[in-house]
Amino acid sequence: MKFKYTILAAALAAGLGAGGAARAAVPADEAKLLGTTLTAVGAEKAGNKEGTIPEYTGGLGAPPAGYVKGSGVRPDPYAADTPRLVITGKNLAGMDDKLTAGTRELLKRFPTFRVDVYPSHRPVALPKAVLENTAKNALGAKAADGGVGVENALNGVPFPIPKSGYEVMWNHLLRYQGQALTTKYESWNVDASGVPSLATAGEITSEFPLADAKNTEAAKQGDVFFRTRVIYNAPARRAGEGLMAFDAVNPVVQPRKVWQYLPGQRRVKLAPDVAYDTPNPGTAGIATYDDAWIFNGALDRFDFKLIGKKEMLVPYNNYKLFGAKVASEVVKAGHINPDFLRWELHRVWVVEATLKPGKRHIYGKRVFYVDEDSWVALAADQYDARGQLYRSSFDHMVYAYDAQATYNGNHVIYDFVSGAYNLSGMSGAYGGLKYIDPLKPSQWSSEALSGAGVR
Repeated sequence: MKFKYTILAAALAAGLGAGGAARAAVPADEAKLLGTTLTAVGAEKAGNKEGTIPEYTGGLGAPPAGYVKGSGVRPDPYAADTPRLVITGKNLAGMDDKLTAGTRELLKRFPTFRVDVYPSHRPVALPKAVLENTAKNALGAKAADGGVGVENALNGVPFPIPKSGYEVMWNHLLRYQGQALTTKYESWNVDASGVPSLATAGEITSEFPLADAKNTEAAKQGDVFFRTRVIYNAPARRAGEGLMAFDAVNPVVQPRKVWQYLPGQRRVKLAPDVAYDTPNPGTAGIATYDDAWIFNGALDRFDFKLIGKKEMLVPYNNYKLFGAKVASEVVKAGHINPDFLRWELHRVWVVEATLKPGKRHIYGKRVFYVDEDSWVALAADQYDARGQLYRSSFDHMVYAYDAQATYNGNHVIYDFVSGAYNLSGMSGAYGGLKYIDPLKPSQWSSEALSGAGVR
């Protein structure tokens, strides 16, 4: 694949290889690019030469008309837009460089699949404190333990001027998502014959402790940056199950901790296998646990190489999908109904992850596409040990303008071997996603998990 680098991205990627060892933060003169030619989070401020990517002008300043304060469903601020280009398998030629391998495969396989390309918008505007911390991180945050951990990072983008693939992935893992959120959701599978079935339904609550305004010091190596609790209510065989997971900023120092409650056993147990390539039952095994949110968990099984920055057509501003209430209108044979999808041209960081010698994973290689404005991983291509395209994932990010945070809960993964796919995070029928006050510490205990999961 031919990559089109910006001058800055080429300079950053040159000679980096897969390196991710602990290093000094960027020099002060380089950090001064933030807020000038770069935005406060490290994106290129200017638009592209063609004008198809606009200049960043500060993001979406206020909720659009029609938004009800406190609502979890957000009106589309760009609902009046119409596609400027429609790509199908018939006019795919010449577009390869702008599409992920998975997008190209979908277009080639399914005459009913299309990519509706809308005008690009750059709405993400993070809180002032996050931007200020990002400037400090540029000078102070460091990768640790070969890139597997991060140290001295404040609540913000840890590496706004990344020098390695590990740093880009940490920017994704530590992206600003608010402090606490909750949503009820459904996860749907569609098999190779086109038959949909409910994989799971439940309620998920997630917190990001580093985003607490009281946290004014850099995270310590064992500090938790993400914790989540899921209580399942469907299908019937899973009703009452509970899962709780904690991730720390350095999994070498503090590995992931997971607790699971199974109603039939009436007890909570540690579940260390809820990680890496263990099949995720929430997707009926179509995805691995570390496929969630495109990537989550420890970075220790792959070498993450920074390829560069590239203009690509990616899912973006997908408010229509986020608000969808009727699953049968969305999940169709072979792929999601393209009427619900919005694609835009954006600059993304491309990271290639190759399985380390001696490590085990069903994927031999993964390629990640990470948005420059939000640091959300928007897509990934997953390859098997023979180098064949196995699966592809897409996250349909929206900007929650009421919380100044991004959310990417509508996640789809296509399995090109089995022909099945899974769409998770459908929450429109349940009131969408709501930002809440953090739970009490006692609610993040194993005892609380068993109580929440009792049928």
